[in-house]
Amino acid sequence: MLDLGASPGSWTLYAAERVGPTGRVVGIDPASTDVTLPPNAEILEADAFEVDPSTLGGPFDLVISDMAPKTSGQRHADQYRSYELVMRALELAKAVLRPGGAFVAKIFQGAELEDARDGLRSVFGKVRIIRPEATRNESYEVFLVGLGYRPPT
Repeated sequence: MLDLGASPGSWTLYAAERVGPTGRVVGIDPASTDVTLPPNAEILEADAFEVDPSTLGGPFDLVISDMAPKTSGQRHADQYRSYELVMRALELAKAVLRPGGAFVAKIFQGAELEDARDGLRSVFGKVRIIRPEATRNESYEVFLVGLGYRPPT
């Protein structure tokens, strides 16, 4: 599994426990983290979009992106920057996912949400929008989920 926006490390740690000792989890985040990870997981201190995908050790069964832009307080601008992060994460996922793999990305609901969903539909068999029950009522974060990756031909 590849975890984009891995700091502070809780998703990476959770994923490492779920995949077990024979699985592998790679997290990437420009911020450092102090979380203690098991031997099957690591967090690279780097920009996810500057890392050479061929050096990550894929292909991966799952790519998750919990990345979010630094918010400016201008809702529409923040939503657009969130959309841009998702689309860049999707491009990276296309380079490292194995056929049949999955993609999950946090996105701020806005005008571009349907464009992002369409981007996933072009390469995944199933696409869903999920709003976890634990999400605060005032939050406009949702998760786009793509299942059954079909590499472009």
